Amino acid sequence: MPTATCHSEYGRLLEVILHPPENSFQSSRQIASQWKDLGYRSPPDFELALSEYTRFRTLLLACGAREFPMPSDQTTSIDALYCRDAALPTDFGWIIGRMGKKARMPENERMEAFIRKQGWPVLGRIREPGTLEGGDLAWLDQKTLLAGISYRSNPEGIAQLRSILKPHGVTVMDFHLPHYRGPQDVFHLMSLLSPVDERKAVVYAPLLPIPLRKLLLDRDYLFVEVSEPEWSTMACNVLAIAPGECLLLEGNPCIRDGLLEAGCIVHPFSGHAICLPGGGGPTCLTRPMLRESKDFSSVF
Repeated sequence: MPTATCHSEYGRLLEVILHPPENSFQSSRQIASQWKDLGYRSPPDFELALSEYTRFRTLLLACGAREFPMPSDQTTSIDALYCRDAALPTDFGWIIGRMGKKARMPENERMEAFIRKQGWPVLGRIREPGTLEGGDLAWLDQKTLLAGISYRSNPEGIAQLRSILKPHGVTVMDFHLPHYRGPQDVFHLMSLLSPVDERKAVVYAPLLPIPLRKLLLDRDYLFVEVSEPEWSTMACNVLAIAPGECLLLEGNPCIRDGLLEAGCIVHPFSGHAICLPGGGGPTCLTRPMLRESKDFSSVF
């Protein structure tokens, strides 16, 4: 019988944390006061965000997952919509991150408070001078975690992560990400890699670290490659809700067709307000916790 694990990016989604725009964006006034300072491309339309998120949530939860919506909080910014980054769930407890973007640091504290309120265990936390964001982390398998060294997640943060997980038999493999557009850009490991099934991933090859590319090819991964025109519309940011079934931002027909050719089911959604202005796709909008697994029994 399938069991549950936190250590998967593509098993059928069972539990997920969300921070809907009514609680993260909160209002048009809040958006207007923050979007420029946070580096958004444009101010998100609040009413459109509510509408788009309703559709996104419907598609996300169609797999039967249980949602845990986070409440409003005046200490966090509109970036809190992208709730993946604040913490990492593991089968041994949560690891609370430390944001590389200073304006987002209150999110770590609010996420920890939310986790403790649910009664979930905390395994550890990243401390200064370490930084670690969830967008730079992706499970390769249940004993191997990929980590991107970026402007958001530094070597000290990843060293602390490795120290926390090593006693539990988890290997953390780190890869240096390129400078690309610099420290102000939203650029994570999962900007380049989205696992969608066993040995199947969406990738943006031009910026993928060579050792990571080699590792995936050595493991017989099938690459669904994003073209340069669709890179800017977050075609590489794809969220699996079940093996081979995924959510994709509308406006990316080439990667949609590539996923279909690879045998996947694709659910496009509109993200003109919830994704494009802030540079966060469906993986960023969610903090998946438990997923279905066929060969591992969770300690929870």
